[in-house]
Amino acid sequence: MMNDLEIAFTAKEITAFGGVSLLYKMLDNCHFKEALSSVGLPQQGSNRGKSPEQLIYGLFTGVWCGASCYNHLDIVRFDPTLCHLMGYEKGPDHRAYQRYFNKFSQAINQRVFDSLYSWFFSELCFDNYTLDFDSTVMERCGEQEGAAVGYNPKRPGRKSHHPLLAFVADLRMIANYWLRPGNTSASTNYLAFLDNTLDRLQGKKVGLVRMDSGFFSGEIFDRLEEKRLSYIVACRFNNSIKIQLASQAKWTEVADGIHIAESTYQAQD
Repeated sequence: MMNDLEIAFTAKEITAFGGVSLLYKMLDNCHFKEALSSVGLPQQGSNRGKSPEQLIYGLFTGVWCGASCYNHLDIVRFDPTLCHLMGYEKGPDHRAYQRYFNKFSQAINQRVFDSLYSWFFSELCFDNYTLDFDSTVMERCGEQEGAAVGYNPKRPGRKSHHPLLAFVADLRMIANYWLRPGNTSASTNYLAFLDNTLDRLQGKKVGLVRMDSGFFSGEIFDRLEEKRLSYIVACRFNNSIKIQLASQAKWTEVADGIHIAESTYQAQD
């Protein structure tokens, strides 16, 4: 079989990243470029500046090709085939991305991403979402903006961020994401985060909200009741719960080693 392999030269443009053409087709079918143009992206102050849409497409392309910092985005600039697949003659220098994204402030980020998320979920032919809320710890080794010393189980005393996240479990998609300092608790700013998440899902029904015990709070329950949202929240495992579990007599086995029981508990204010 190796003897039948023909080796030849071609004058056609080729690239090792031709697979991204499928991703471009997906974005085109979703009319993503039109959506970008409608969300109020910061505009360039110079006529020589690349369009915001091209810079964002270039960022996507670089990340798809393995870029992990601004310098790596030159991989798009030096590959004319990738530029042509995007629909542009030439890609920008990596410093153009840095200059453009410096135009974004927290307020602009919030406005742009609220619009993009609302557009994305409005395009989905699916309703009655299960919304999961969670928080996590992101360790930091430098002096990143907003990092603070807080709960850090892996490296106590080291600065971290403590982001708050919302997931649409049915679609395995992120619905919202707020970056917070590491010295915040799981439920810090949750009420505003909940309102912002529901605003992004306008027109969609949220059938169930699920959270872990970090969000076990009367204030949170009151807001969920006010919005008439069904919810499941893990209870904090305090002594009262332990005593009630120990006194539970009837358990139902649902799987090997897993038993469930039902009871009523009134938490203290």
